[in-house]
Amino acid sequence: MTGKRSAGILLFRGDGAGTEVLLGHMGGPFWAGRDAGAWSVPKGEYEPDEDPCAAARREFEEELGMPPPTGEFLALGSVRQSGGKVVTVWAVESDLDPGLVVPGTFEMEWPKGSGRIQAFPEIDRVEWFVLGQARSKIVVKQRDFLDRLGALRS
Repeated sequence: MTGKRSAGILLFRGDGAGTEVLLGHMGGPFWAGRDAGAWSVPKGEYEPDEDPCAAARREFEEELGMPPPTGEFLALGSVRQSGGKVVTVWAVESDLDPGLVVPGTFEMEWPKGSGRIQAFPEIDRVEWFVLGQARSKIVVKQRDFLDRLGALRS
């Protein structure tokens, strides 16, 4: 059996020490009171027979409610997160106004065992962070993407 896979797009602007990235704060009750390690590259799961870059484009639109950027897609490779999911990311230079984001939603039983199904945003907010600050915000294994982007931008 193949493990879960996700693909995403990491927007960036600026260069060198001033490079900024757009991260999404994960939505839902588990992440509501957390900051460090609760931010992620906008991404989503895809099937084994699906093209990962096409999935990254689709998931960008689903998670942020706007079409993906049209710039050059720079492959940042893949990482295996602690839960086993393999995440593949592309960086694209683009600007985006966080105020224009209309996040997609997901449903889950909450509180657990209550029988109540509630809807939550996939990403409850997005913000631009300089690379150094982003390292303390992003999911630990996704820091590799920041390092790879930093190496490309220096």
